[in-house]
Amino acid sequence: MQFGGLRRSAVTGGVVVAQLPDGLRLVFEDDFDKPDLNLATWLPHYLPAWSSRAASAATYEIQNSCLQLSIPPEQGLWCADDHQPPLRVSGIQSGNFSGPVASTVGQQPFRTGLTVREEQETFWGWTPDHGYLEMLARAVITRRSMVALWLAGIEDRPERSAEICVTEIFGKAITPGESAAVGLGLHPFRDPAVTEDFAAVPLPIDVSQFHRYAVFWHADSAEFFVDGDLVRSCRRPPSYPMQIMLAVFDFPEESTGDDSAAVPRLIVDYLRGYAR
Repeated sequence: MQFGGLRRSAVTGGVVVAQLPDGLRLVFEDDFDKPDLNLATWLPHYLPAWSSRAASAATYEIQNSCLQLSIPPEQGLWCADDHQPPLRVSGIQSGNFSGPVASTVGQQPFRTGLTVREEQETFWGWTPDHGYLEMLARAVITRRSMVALWLAGIEDRPERSAEICVTEIFGKAITPGESAAVGLGLHPFRDPAVTEDFAAVPLPIDVSQFHRYAVFWHADSAEFFVDGDLVRSCRRPPSYPMQIMLAVFDFPEESTGDDSAAVPRLIVDYLRGYAR
């Protein structure tokens, strides 16, 4: 059966294996097989310009050939006196830059007038502008946490700021062991050429088990897949360089009062990228 250029094939170990469209070749792969994170590709911080390297540092380890991002109870807030709602995060990203301290030049500002607190060196790991990106991952989250994989415009110009959300899963949108609402689609932000097109799609998956989350994007469309099944298709996605963003989030104000010891986790077996 054909799904937007990806053909569904054999099921191995309960996971759908998709055959790639003709003309694509592997251009990026991280199987997390080495003991340390590849710092030529990844910055283990989340948008440090608006916070600091210290406050934005990810808690992570590589274990059993998987990257494990986590948020232990003692981890502090990301931008303690500014971001609302209060947020804790462990994330890695494949690009980073900012203007000088007190400037407004930076990536993914979360409010108008936000200024740089800590100037960042320019860093570009892997920043594709089209192709097929696939992640094999599982999540351990509660009602107050979420996990996400998205591509963000590198914002070397303000309009190159749209996002392609490959997966966004909130714990409060999960029925444990049965189903989850998986967010997929496009956010334009400051890009006038991109139209908002995002939805959280209920799927019969157990997110605590490994699943494949993927996007195949080019000038005309972005097609989103879970375990090889086409879930959504969006027209005219961004086609400029984008950095990979991968993170687990925790929202303390969403606490139910009995979850202070919970440790949300995102466990990633691999990320692979293909291009023409």
